[in-house]
This record gives sequence, structure tokens and C-alpha cells, in this order.
Amino acid sequence: MSPKHQSPESRFSRPKSPGYLSYRLARLFSRALDSRLATYGVPVGQFRVLLILWEVEQITQTEIANYLDIEQPTAAATISRMQRDGLITTSPDPADGRRLLIQLTERGHALRGPLTTEAQRVNELAINGMTNAEAEQAIALLTRLGDALDREID
Repeated sequence: MSPKHQSPESRFSRPKSPGYLSYRLARLFSRALDSRLATYGVPVGQFRVLLILWEVEQITQTEIANYLDIEQPTAAATISRMQRDGLITTSPDPADGRRLLIQLTERGHALRGPLTTEAQRVNELAINGMTNAEAEQAIALLTRLGDALDREID
């Protein structure tokens, strides 16, 4: 294959920086999970919201946006699609009628098992070939990286 037609991966070395490697890893996890969740008609962005709603009974759009660190319009669009897809419903907040409370539908609840199983499979793929100690160390190191940046931006 001529250099002109080689993939970028074969022509350029990948940086070894934590930032680049974390970005690449996040993209790969997202792509792997997205392909598995597609069977259920749920994109990764909606899965992230479902993860929250499986833990709390009701939540506002603002709380979702803040927790996921996404912009309000992105949260609004995701919530709108989830409502259209029958995953959630909204109702006025009795304490503040201007706010909507978001809660899962029966379908949203029913997807918890299958979707979290798919996410676990992706996690297992990522650590395939590692010992338990290596997997635990990788998780600990990734946690430390995140915690260090979290402290810096707070």
C-alpha cells in the first residue's frame, strides 16, 4: 500500500500523553458500547441519562445536564428523544411548576438489565488479558487521574 493510502494510525505515532490516551479510550468505549446498544435502539447519550434515572426516581433536566456536564440544549434534545422513544415521561414539579420532573417509563425500567449487561461486556472486553490485579490497578489509576483534574477545575 502506498503511503498516500495508509491509515493515519500507520503513518503517525500516537501520543503517549494521559490526555490523548484518555480521549482515545473514551471514544473507543463509546463506539463499542454504541454498537451494542443499537440493538435496543438506545444511543450512548441516552444510556448515560438512563444510568442516572435507574438510581433516582425523578430528576430535572438541569440536574441531568449538571451531572453529565453537558449543555442545557443537549440535555433538552436528549430528553425529548427519550420521551419520543417511550423511555421517559415528564410531569410538572409540584414545588415549581416551571420545572419538569423526568421519570422512567416501564420500558425504561425494563432496559436496565439488558443495557447494563452490554456495558459490562464492553468493560470485560477492555480488560481482557489483564489479571485481576492489573484491572484493579488500571481502575485505580484512572480514578486518580479523574480526581486530580476534578480538584483542579472545582
